[in-house]
Amino acid sequence: MELREYRIEREPYYRASGDEVALFEAAYASRMPVMLKGPTGCGKTRFIEHMAWRLGKPLITVACNEDMTAADLVGRHLLDAEGTVWHDGPLTRAVRHGAICYLDEIVEARQDATVIIHPLTDERRLLPIEKRNELVVAHPDFQLVIAYNPGYQSVVKDLKESTKQRFGALDFTYPPASVEAEIVAHEAGVEPTVARRLVQIGERSRNLRGRGLDEGASTRMLIHAGRLAARGVALEAACRMALVLPLTDDADVRDALSAAITACL
Repeated sequence: MELREYRIEREPYYRASGDEVALFEAAYASRMPVMLKGPTGCGKTRFIEHMAWRLGKPLITVACNEDMTAADLVGRHLLDAEGTVWHDGPLTRAVRHGAICYLDEIVEARQDATVIIHPLTDERRLLPIEKRNELVVAHPDFQLVIAYNPGYQSVVKDLKESTKQRFGALDFTYPPASVEAEIVAHEAGVEPTVARRLVQIGERSRNLRGRGLDEGASTRMLIHAGRLAARGVALEAACRMALVLPLTDDADVRDALSAAITACL
């Protein structure tokens, strides 16, 4: 099984803002498990897609959620026309066949789902499948990557230290203004002047973090606003739809954001 459907054929656009590409390449060369930390919409997923393409490896992505169990990752027995048949989960497929397995928002998964990855993150590189009494040795090309947003974590939802210390980590944040404007212009298809204005608005919204906002406008949200503008929507209306309304329901905070947008425009 070559996992052809998980191979990325076209280069995903990614604009590096530091040495993250070289560091990840070194980590992959030693098959070090990697943890990506950073706010929502800052480019973590695009980065791992770019790296999978760059390395020529299939990428299996799992969007973790609070209902996800170890069985969802590893696999389960299912009934079909031939009777009860075992079906590998996404993690098992990656382990068997040598893909990069990307567990996005890992802290959302149940604890039994995070514990199951421990034997894969040390020198053993093993995946135990208790329901089959099987011990799967990881393919030489297999690598485990997890991601989460530290800003959203709490005592209830956080990774254990015993899990964190098994990974090398890359810290992501929103890129410098000039780089972010370049990204917005490329992804949204807008002029550089429009992209720079959107980035200015994004920066002002991030300054409101802790003063009514949990998070400011992400790069992804700025791209959404830019795409609306590229379709002929007035920039102020595009920002209201893509930035203000999704970020908060508080009328006072909305007014503050709207004032920041007006000032930038």
